[in-house]
Amino acid sequence: MKSLAGALLGILCLHAAASAQTPVLGRSALTWSLVWSDEFDSAGINTSNWTYDIGGNGWGNSELEYYTDRSENATLRNGELLIIARSESYGGNGYTSARLKTQNLRTFTYGRVEARIKLPAAQGLWPAFWLLGNDIAQVGWPMCGEIDVMEHINRVPFFNGGAHWGNNGRQISQGTTASCDVTQYHIYSIEWDAGTIAWLIDGVQYLTESIADSSNGTGEFHLPFFIILNMAVGGGWPGSPDSTTPFPDTMFVDYVRVYQVATGVATVGPGPVPDRFLLRQNYPNPFNPSTTIRYALPARAHVTLTVYNTLGGHVATLVNGSQEAGYHDVRFDGRNLASGVYFYRLMAGDFVETKRLLLVR
Repeated sequence: MKSLAGALLGILCLHAAASAQTPVLGRSALTWSLVWSDEFDSAGINTSNWTYDIGGNGWGNSELEYYTDRSENATLRNGELLIIARSESYGGNGYTSARLKTQNLRTFTYGRVEARIKLPAAQGLWPAFWLLGNDIAQVGWPMCGEIDVMEHINRVPFFNGGAHWGNNGRQISQGTTASCDVTQYHIYSIEWDAGTIAWLIDGVQYLTESIADSSNGTGEFHLPFFIILNMAVGGGWPGSPDSTTPFPDTMFVDYVRVYQVATGVATVGPGPVPDRFLLRQNYPNPFNPSTTIRYALPARAHVTLTVYNTLGGHVATLVNGSQEAGYHDVRFDGRNLASGVYFYRLMAGDFVETKRLLLVR
């Protein structure tokens, strides 16, 4: 994010998500293991996962906000993280917002890093989901490396993905854009190994960059990185807010997850163990033909996950057996069902909850 005000403007190339993007090749056969996540289901922001950048010094981009650690700018609500930009005088700046990071708390080398996010689209707003090398304090930027999973400015109908790094004293930037309605939820992700970094939107690849053998000075991308979520206001790239910018405005983050290949997993910090039973809303919803149901178990339990129609008739049993504590994803395929409303019910120990899903042909 730090350099996009100047570096990406000359290299951006619009890709239509529906036509120009192709599925990731060679990765679908891998067995991914969830090694860390924050589902934002706790009572407050988890300080074992996140710390804050504080201040209003422009952050290298002539930004206008003052980043705070106040609940007015970052809070949890209904299982989501809300990052809220406000128009207010604070610390000598005219706006406030928040920038959360996992620096020195949760760092990762390689894997699939993803978040499900819904963004505002307004003049002067610059939300982002990105990673920086954890050695930034020692080597500085851009030698630490930067991976921009997603950045969006203003009201443009696309977002940016890319990377920045240093090579023999030179800053190198590579990136592109992909089209989507950012005001709706999407899964923004990278898949990163010793050979390449691939950028994806809703599981569809739109960009790759080779880092094999640290070619072109990419050695920093073989070291630990930390995750950042923020929403800047103003700056050299988006320009300033205007009278049409609705304050306060919010960036919604449903979850952040990190997966690594099941063998040779390397990460800092323990895997996720929820503190309570939870059944999440399926995604996508409405769906056609399949959707994912996610639930959380704080302890080992016998789990039954079933699907019913509106008359109470049994449609499918997706899970029936003992499962370990953690977060679990189950795929439900409705290709042989008629369009309409269905219900899924989770029973785990004494916990019972039912939610609705909608199949639309």
